[in-house]
Formats: sequence, C-alpha cells, structure tokens
Amino acid sequence: MKLIRSVIQGLMLVIVAAVTLEATGLIQYYFTQKGIRKEATQRAESRLEVAKLKILDIVDQTEVAVHNSVWLAQWALSVPDSLWAVSRRMVQDNPVIVGSTIALVPGYDRKRPLFSPYCFQAPGESSIRVSSLATEEYDYPSQEWFTKPLELGEGYWSEPYVDEGGGEILMTTYSVPLKAPDGRFVAVLTADISLDWLNDLVISARTYPNAVCTLVSRSGKNMVGDTGTLPKDEKNHVFSTTVDKTGWAISVIIPDKEIFGGIRQVGFLVALLQVLGIAMIIVILFSAAKDQKKFKELNERKERMENELRIARAIQMSMIPKIFPPFPERKDLDMSATIVPAKEVGGDLYDFYIRDEKLIFCIGDVSGKGIPASLVMAVTRSLFRTVSAHEDNPAAIVRIMNNSMAEVNESNMFVTFFIGILDLASGHLRYCNAGHNAPLILTDAKHYLPVESNLPLGVLAGFEFKEQEAVMAYDDAIFLYTDGLTEAENATHELFGEDRMDAVLSTRRSSDAHMEAIKKAVAEFVGEAPQSDDLTMLFIHYLNGSLNQQKERHLVLHNSVDQISQLADFLQEIADEKGLDASTAMNINLALEEAVTNVIMYAYPEGTDGLVDLEAILRDDSLVFILKDNGTPFDPTAAPEADVTLSAEERNIGGLGIFLVRKIMDTVHYVRSDGQNVLSMTKNI
Repeated sequence: MKLIRSVIQGLMLVIVAAVTLEATGLIQYYFTQKGIRKEATQRAESRLEVAKLKILDIVDQTEVAVHNSVWLAQWALSVPDSLWAVSRRMVQDNPVIVGSTIALVPGYDRKRPLFSPYCFQAPGESSIRVSSLATEEYDYPSQEWFTKPLELGEGYWSEPYVDEGGGEILMTTYSVPLKAPDGRFVAVLTADISLDWLNDLVISARTYPNAVCTLVSRSGKNMVGDTGTLPKDEKNHVFSTTVDKTGWAISVIIPDKEIFGGIRQVGFLVALLQVLGIAMIIVILFSAAKDQKKFKELNERKERMENELRIARAIQMSMIPKIFPPFPERKDLDMSATIVPAKEVGGDLYDFYIRDEKLIFCIGDVSGKGIPASLVMAVTRSLFRTVSAHEDNPAAIVRIMNNSMAEVNESNMFVTFFIGILDLASGHLRYCNAGHNAPLILTDAKHYLPVESNLPLGVLAGFEFKEQEAVMAYDDAIFLYTDGLTEAENATHELFGEDRMDAVLSTRRSSDAHMEAIKKAVAEFVGEAPQSDDLTMLFIHYLNGSLNQQKERHLVLHNSVDQISQLADFLQEIADEKGLDASTAMNINLALEEAVTNVIMYAYPEGTDGLVDLEAILRDDSLVFILKDNGTPFDPTAAPEADVTLSAEERNIGGLGIFLVRKIMDTVHYVRSDGQNVLSMTKNI
C-alpha cells in the first residue's frame, strides 16, 4: 500500500510537473513567437526604410538638378540650337543622371516641327553622346515622360521603361514642363536615371535567406527584385512601404516558416523532452532561460541603438554654443549670440572658441532651407572646428574648407561665411570674408568692416581667398549677422533693412541687451508675417583695458646647447620685474630649458645653424612664453606622456621633458604656422 501510495504520489508529482512544464512551455512558446514576430517586423520595416531613404536620396538629387536647370533651359528656348548644351551640362554635372533632353512641343519652332536633342552617357563610357529623339520611330510627343508633365503642369516621374531609340537601358525619367514668356508650356526638361542600381538596393532589404524582395511601379509593374517564387500553399508575411514622389512600392515577402521555423523546432523538442520525463525539466528550463536571455540581449541592443540615435540628434542640435556669457571668468569679453531658424531646422551657423589667447569665431549662411541646409551647416561647422584647431591663418582656413566642400557639392549649395581671429592680448583682428555680409564695427562712430568680395564656400575649388586685418581698441564691438536680419519682411513685404538695424545699434548696451533689442525690433516690424529666412546674430564686445599695461621681452638663441645658459638671466629680469618667488622662477626656467632643448635636438638637423626665438609677454595675471623656430615640423606635445611611476630602466626614452613642461605651465599648445614651429606656454601668476 505504501509503495502504491508512493507510486501514486510520484505519478501525481510527475503529472503536476508535466502539466506545469506543458503550461510553461505553451506560455514560453506564445511569448517567444510574439517576440520573434515583433523582431521580424522591426527588421523588415528597418530594412525597407533604409532602402526607401537611399532611393529618395537619388530622387531628390535628380529633382534638385532638374529644377536648378529650369531657368537656364527656359532662357535657351529662344535659341533652340543651344538646348543640347543644357542637357549635356545636366548629365556632366550630376553622376546620378544618365541622360537628359529638352523636347519642344510640336510646332513651337517653325523650322523644326519636332526637336529633342538628347545627351546621354552609355554604360561603361566616360564620354557623353548626343543624339536626337525627334524621329518617326521614336515619336517622343507620344511618350509618357513628355505628355504627363504637360498635362499635369508639374514635375512627373515616369513608369520604368527600356528607352529604345534613346538611352537603350531600363530607366525612369523625371520631367518638368517649361514655359514660354507668355505662360504657355512649350517644352519638357527631363533627367533619366538608370534602374540597374535598384536591383542590388532592393535585394539588400531581404531579412531572411528565402525572403523575396520586389519593387513595383505605381501601376503595379515589377521593376526590379527577386525573380523566384514563393510556395503557394504556405502562409507568407508581407511588409511594404511606398517611395514618396514616385509612387513606387518596395515589398519584402517572408515565408512563415522562415520566421517561425526555428521556434517550432524548439517546441517540438520541448514536447519530446517532456515525454522523456521530469528528469529533463532542468534542461528545458535552461533552454528557455537561454532563449529569454537571447531576446533580452536583442531588445537591449535595440534600445541602445535607439538611444544612440537620440544622442546623435541631440549632438547635432547642440553644435552651436548657447550658454552666455560663454567665458564668465574673462573680463576682456562680453559676447552674445542667437539663432532663430525659419523652419524646424535651419542653415545658419555661428561658432567661437578661445585658443592661445585668441578668440576664433565665425558666422555663416547656407543657401536654401530645411534638412539639406542643416546638413551642410553641420558639415561647415565641423570643418571650421577641425581646420581652425591647427591653422592660424583665416584665409588658409577658408581655403581648406572651400576645397573640401566644393569637391562633394553635387547639390550646388554654397555657404556665405565670415571668420575672424581676434588676439585678445593686442586687439589685432585677422579675418577673411567668403561672400558674407560685412560686419558692423561699433566704436565712437559706427562703420562697416572693409571686406574683400571673395566667393562663398563650395562654389569653386582652388579659389584663393584674401586675408584682411584690423585693430580693435578697448570698448570696441563687432556685430555679425545673416541676411535674415536685414531682409526680414513684414506683411506688406517691406524689408527691415540696414537703416533700422543701425538705429537699434546706435545706443550702446551690453551684448545681451543688444540681442534682445534687435529681436524685439524685428518682431515688432514683422508682426504676424511668417518668418522668411533664418536669423542669426553674433555680438562681440572687446573690453581688454590692460593693453598698455602688458610688456614684451625677446630672446634669440642659436640652436646650440651652450646657448641655454642665457635663459637664466632672461628669466631673472622677468622674475624681478613681476616679483616672482625663487621657486616659481626656477620652475619656469626649468620648463623653458626643456622646451628649448627639444627645439635644438629635433627641429634642426645636426650640423646646421638655426635660430630659436623666445618671446615673453608680461601681463598682470600671467606670463606667456612663445617659442618659435624655422626648423622641420616637430610637435613636442604629440609625444606620449612619460610614466613617472616606472624606474629609469623600465621607462621609454623621451617624453619626460614635455611632461615637466605640462606640469609646470598652466597651458601648453603647439601649432605649425607660416612655416614655423610655434609652442605657446602660459603660466598664471
């Protein structure tokens, strides 16, 4: 009886365990299937969105290129023989466009009832061919790309087709109608893009090995994609999205077994293990826990990616300094700035920072508005920071930025730009203007800063920009702005203008007060009228009243170690004048000896004679030492920091000298400028 009871109890325990396990398995299967379905949906939608954005990028590039050429094509309508040059320029300047024509409405030109010069670039060829679509066989007036834009009165993307007699490839055409001076539609300007690249792009949206990807036109015609077929008797999951403007639909069709085949196999294995007995419960639970961990990691990875994307967007929006005063510890500057975008995102920019007691600042205005302008703005600001960190010549900075932007300027966007480098110690201002508004100088009498008529950034690679100079005295101010200020319009389309701006600036105020006064004046002038352009202003008030109090000392040495002894006397005079204690003077002397020794050892080849110029600037609160030489480029600050915790035998050779300089001086900075090595060292006293 006891044995039977034990057996029954054991059986009951097994049954309870089996039921519990079965229930657990069913629950696990349900949620696992749900998670897989969600993950599959997100993967498919993400791939489709990426493919859609890539297609839209090509579509947008094509539309921008066509619309930017409309004015030229309309101008050339009066001289039809020149129309082929417009089409040739479209193909030549835009890599995504393989062919272009300007097709005249039949009868517009009396001499030629039909006229359609076609320029195209054949696959594998670098040269551009020219032919005519005005043939009886082609009959361009009946083609969809010709009839639809004239019918609709706006731009139109055609159905995909093989252009027999034209480009001879699978393509689609974007075309816009052209008007004569009397308002009649008299021609169509087109841009052909090849669809060969779409196949690989669409296939890349495949999320599972046996999934099928397709791209169909607005009429349902299959353009590119997989040619395989799906099993007819199985359930399939379809995900799709529509490409704006073209009406194309990208679809991913995934067989049900591709998504859930794995989890179903797991379910079968769980059922089999349940038959084997309660002893396998641990294995099953371990497998379930492992699956849970896997999905948890996938979700955590997804959350990290989403968080990184949010951070990236926040970083882009935080590129512009927004905290004022920006340098609260400084008494020689009073600054303020503002950006008021006309749309959600804008193309204006300003930036500034201090390096080596120099205020490096800029302001710019990107042509156009919206997202494209904001992207160009971000690139411009990044280039400014990168280039100006290692270059002290404003014209050189602008030249490097211009060359970089012009090489990749496929959208023909440009940036008006002004950069200035203000020596805070002397008030010396070096600047370069790239097609921007001239800044206003506020002294006892206002005047505009003289600027050269240089080209904006991104227009012409290799353009030589000219640098200019000015001197700012105590209480001088410089006001920089974009044309969104002077061209702000009210309801009657009257401009705010320079006179109103000058009137507001006539009263000297603090920088913040100037910003508020101008914004208030613009708001009152504009009233309820919508903002037509981004508005950006930067105000810099120079308040260095100690220019006459600082002194300079110079010492010129030859690159020989026996010259180093002169440093002691040179520094002792400075120490006596500034009342430095012996310990501080000795430490500064040690740092200067190490810096000069580095120049002697590395800047000049052995056996050559060179000069080492040491300039000392004596200020009320600091000593600035500027070491210059004409030797080979050598950056001592690039040496790895010495590990002083190691013994002399274990420590690598080099790095100890610059380590001492950094420990003694408060700031140390190197730059290669005008063919010289320049090492700046500041000691606060």
